[in-house]
Amino acid sequence: MEVILHYRAWQRDPAALQRIAEEALKEFPVRKLPSFIPWFPNDLRQLPLKPKRTAPVISGEEVEQMKQHIAAIETACSSPSYDCTAGLKEFHPDVKAGKCLQAEHERNNFSNLEKQTASSNQKLRRSWSVSLPNAKLKDKILPLSRELQSTLDKLKLHAFYRAQWIIEPSTFGSQTLEDIWVKLNKMIKHNELPSCNATIQRCEGQISVFCDILYCEYVANNLREKLNLLGKINLFVHKYGIIHSL
Repeated sequence: MEVILHYRAWQRDPAALQRIAEEALKEFPVRKLPSFIPWFPNDLRQLPLKPKRTAPVISGEEVEQMKQHIAAIETACSSPSYDCTAGLKEFHPDVKAGKCLQAEHERNNFSNLEKQTASSNQKLRRSWSVSLPNAKLKDKILPLSRELQSTLDKLKLHAFYRAQWIIEPSTFGSQTLEDIWVKLNKMIKHNELPSCNATIQRCEGQISVFCDILYCEYVANNLREKLNLLGKINLFVHKYGIIHSL
């Protein structure tokens, strides 16, 4: 604690000033701070708070692809020049033609790379739809089937692990991809699919419906009934592939 003592010009006795400061501090009571008690259960074996979504996992192949992509951009953009006369030959009479051709070649490569990136972004057209929790559906959701529960035990997957139902064109019947997507959005808007979010991949002609495994069979039966799907739909789990079909 820092103490600042103000005194008059004629009061310059250090001992008297120290005594005044000590007497002033005696009036303040000294209180021991209580020990911190967390408001949540402090059991280290179980986390008190569960995140809504797991952290994204990036594979080694994706890391290498990003490194190669960044290296290509850095090569194309290396040694940027901020000199306004850099591209004017009359200010650089000693510049060789070979260097000019090389700089022009690098600029062309960079412009081609930007065009490829833009075209790839246009091809991957995706749309998302996310549902809100609905407490009214708890009574309608039945326990998991024995077959699926056996698979979860074998793979050691938790019931709150995220999975996705893949709706492929073979299940559309006479409907189109957009027809299925519009109906699915209405179901999610009215909270008929618990813990679900969905994405449409128009480039692949399919729809993925993500949900917790705990609700996956209820979600699948609801999808088949409301969307009039034909055939089977597959339940896909990251790193495990297709683990169930309905």
